[in-house]
Amino acid sequence: MTERRNLVDVPWLSRHLDDPSVVIVDCRFELAKPEAGRAAYGEAHVPGAAYLDLERDLSGPAQVHGGRHPLPDRDAFCRTLGALGIDGTVTVVAYDAPMAGVTPAARLWWMLRYLGHDPVYVLDGGWPAWVAARERVSREAPRRGPRRFVPHPRPELAVDVEGVRRIVAEGGARLVDSRAPERYRGDVEPLDPVAGHVPGAVNLPWNGILDPQGRLKPRAALAERFGGTGGGAAVVYCGSGVTACVNLLAMDEAGLAGARLYLGSWSDWCSYPENPVARSTADKERSG
Repeated sequence: MTERRNLVDVPWLSRHLDDPSVVIVDCRFELAKPEAGRAAYGEAHVPGAAYLDLERDLSGPAQVHGGRHPLPDRDAFCRTLGALGIDGTVTVVAYDAPMAGVTPAARLWWMLRYLGHDPVYVLDGGWPAWVAARERVSREAPRRGPRRFVPHPRPELAVDVEGVRRIVAEGGARLVDSRAPERYRGDVEPLDPVAGHVPGAVNLPWNGILDPQGRLKPRAALAERFGGTGGGAAVVYCGSGVTACVNLLAMDEAGLAGARLYLGSWSDWCSYPENPVARSTADKERSG
């Protein structure tokens, strides 16, 4: 399909627009304007693409614990996939606007892998790359017959708060914080009630894997960036389990497969007052 493990480029997608074995999913979303992604999809999208909303489709309702974007109910999500014509026989290509600050396409990539569906890819450069190439666009919703998506879960790809507590207490895995440096240090926290990071985590912001055009950097650069994380032994988190998926995709792209996602991420960790919090490069901790 492509020299990349997890990506397709614009020419590949352009050649497969009418391929019935390919389902395209538009995942554009803005945290500050939750309706903006769906509105943008209605204005113009890749021909044949369906739309999935980060908060309505790719997340479940937020609770006291579990983070701001917990996974949706599995059966409901499988029905959502089936309604788009996705089953085990099709290839899924997801896209978003990667420089917009949130990356639901990578979230969908991870969710499908987590449910045992391997033929899923992200459009390199996303919607901006498609537009820059002057490819045709559409305002029409796709018409695909429903199918039945049968999950084959891989629980080993995820870690919950208890798993992260064990890592903090005993080691055994490298924690990777995917947020911006100022949030990692605890200088600011625009979204969650507590600032800082999980003790022992290293900071590798998710957007560091992208070039100025929003495309994934070459494999050698990714391997160098993540070479000290322990690869498959790493646990990756962000604010709510969305942008961390970009780092997971990049690590897999670099050949460091098997790294795990802390599903609730920082928004889950800081919801427990008893969890220790580290701040600044001095790694000072707060015990609740």
